[in-house]
Amino acid sequence: MTKNIFIASAEPYTGKSVIAFGMINMLLAKTKKVGYFKPIIAQEDPNMEDEHVKAMLDYFSLPVPYQDAFAFTRQDMLHHAEDSGAIINTIISKYKKLEDNYDFTVIEGSDFLGEGSAFEFESNALMAKNLGAPVLIVVSGKNKTASQLFKSAINIYRNFLLRDVQVLGVVANMVNPEEAERIKQALSNQLPPELLIAVIPIETGLQSPTMKEITAALEADVLFGADLMDNQVDNFVTGAMMLPNFLRHIKDNLLIVTPGDRGDIIIGSLQANLSANYPKIAGIVLTAGSLPDEPMIRLIEGLQTIIPIISVKKGTFETTTTIGAIHSKITIDNKKKIELAIDIFERHVDIKALDDKIITFSYQGITPHMFQYQLVKWARREKKHIVLPEGNDDRILKATEKLIAQDIVDITLLGDPVEIGNSIKRLGLNLDLDAIQILNPTHSQHYDNYVEELYELRKAKNVNMEMARDMMTDVSYFGTMMVYKGDADGMVSGAVHTTQHTIRPALQFVKTKPGVSVVSSIFFMCLPERVAIFGDCAVNPNPTAQQLAEIAISSAESSARFGIEPRIAMLSYSSGTSGEGEDVERVREATAIVRQRFPELKIEGPIQYDAAVDPVVGRQKLPNSEVAGRASVLIFPDLNTGNNTYKAVQRETGALAIGPMLQGLNKPINDLSRGCTVDDIFNTVVITAIQCQEI
Repeated sequence: MTKNIFIASAEPYTGKSVIAFGMINMLLAKTKKVGYFKPIIAQEDPNMEDEHVKAMLDYFSLPVPYQDAFAFTRQDMLHHAEDSGAIINTIISKYKKLEDNYDFTVIEGSDFLGEGSAFEFESNALMAKNLGAPVLIVVSGKNKTASQLFKSAINIYRNFLLRDVQVLGVVANMVNPEEAERIKQALSNQLPPELLIAVIPIETGLQSPTMKEITAALEADVLFGADLMDNQVDNFVTGAMMLPNFLRHIKDNLLIVTPGDRGDIIIGSLQANLSANYPKIAGIVLTAGSLPDEPMIRLIEGLQTIIPIISVKKGTFETTTTIGAIHSKITIDNKKKIELAIDIFERHVDIKALDDKIITFSYQGITPHMFQYQLVKWARREKKHIVLPEGNDDRILKATEKLIAQDIVDITLLGDPVEIGNSIKRLGLNLDLDAIQILNPTHSQHYDNYVEELYELRKAKNVNMEMARDMMTDVSYFGTMMVYKGDADGMVSGAVHTTQHTIRPALQFVKTKPGVSVVSSIFFMCLPERVAIFGDCAVNPNPTAQQLAEIAISSAESSARFGIEPRIAMLSYSSGTSGEGEDVERVREATAIVRQRFPELKIEGPIQYDAAVDPVVGRQKLPNSEVAGRASVLIFPDLNTGNNTYKAVQRETGALAIGPMLQGLNKPINDLSRGCTVDDIFNTVVITAIQCQEI
């Protein structure tokens, strides 16, 4: 049974970290016990942690102690080069500690930086062989012809075979997109058919350094724009010409290098960044230690949006030489790059083929990583169109950037296009306006038609045409009508508006599904070891027994739809027959209704929270129950209990709460908390997209 894989290269800067991030993300969707091991790290300072290892451990919250994730620094390994046996014994000893505690371990080879690359290849082959790990070879196509890349891949493959190392596959990374198919075909023709072959085109978003990386490499001082240091730098230019000629050289995500006394270039660059007629500028480097004088500083400080401006003491030539030599890294403080790396891996590597080759053990239950991985995968299965009425909110725009970058859904933002465009620029987002639709409700071609439709739907409720026209200026009504008319598949709102404001239009004309009398909500609670469903925590203040039963049934259906086996706990302050009182009787009656309508469902109630989720307590209080101690769907007796409990669990355990997801409507309309984060919005849009697939 394969319990590990060794990601190896034979040259520096192959981008194998992309493969490592993608592999771990894929594996966490299958098992929660994934380890990471990089036997040889590049970090030489014993007082500092290796950035790459730290990023791998922290991003995925892997429970591997940092000191257990590596064996040697590169310098230490070279010092002990004469005693390869001792090196391998230490590496094996450290690896076995991980193997004993994890179902699968991703091992990442060394980086081939500096001297001793031939020795490094031998060491990597020796490590893979002694750890019993099949190798996934990563070769770089950057600055190589197709022929050079092909020869490099074949040579590395043969060299591993000569050392009796099992090779699982070959990944050609950073390939010219125009050559990708030809290279893949050539590799497939020349390598054994059982090998996995993948070709990944070069991606600017991973190659380009950020302003933070450039600042660190130059040892520069930050003068302005410290909040935009994640700006991506795709190109750089020396601002040594006259301003009109300089403006012709501005490209998207450009870094300008100029002496600090070139006020015309500095002001021209800042103004170009604000102009709708010029691309976004990443930042400015002021060289030779010269700074703008005081009036210019005051002018810059008064601007609404200030791109990063940094200062160095070195001259322009030395500065540009340093910038040109920077190799961007994927670090924990740049999660956009990590997410992009994972997305690229998923788009260009045959996940199923890789999965079939390396994963042979069985999985039980569903972990948060499994669940989140599956959510995105399901959402992508059938791309849907989601409308976000609160298009002017910064969090909505940041979430939209992630959703579009990962190609999960199509997005319509409601609001003023100019204001939204300005906000995107102010936030420094890499969000292509051509990739989304922005509608101002009152200026939309749909407006009059929607007004007429609303009037027809609500005239029986004394809504006249003027009232309908006024109501349709409200983004909640407009967005809901888009869904009702089929111009969007689903809607997510509530970052700014109340729950009632969000769902009122849906209740008025989208309405509930046949046989459903109550709209309810659930949260997917991603607890440390499992995913549970909490309902209703957002909509119904004091549900009746009949309503509680419907909430339980709807929640069970949602649970099954999202891959979680429904085991329903109807929560109360007592378990079984021990309690009496109006509240507990209401829960008991609701449980009986569910059992009568759906006898095949596993349900227990009334039951206390601890008996529902703790196997020991569950066995003590309800020893013959199929649900006690194993509940996956927890139904709270009222909104007060549910809302406070989900927030308490979220705060005390650090659990991710995805939702609320509304249930019972004819079409997917979902509500956000006004305190929602960017990740909350992202996740809610994803589950809304999945709901849309069921319509």
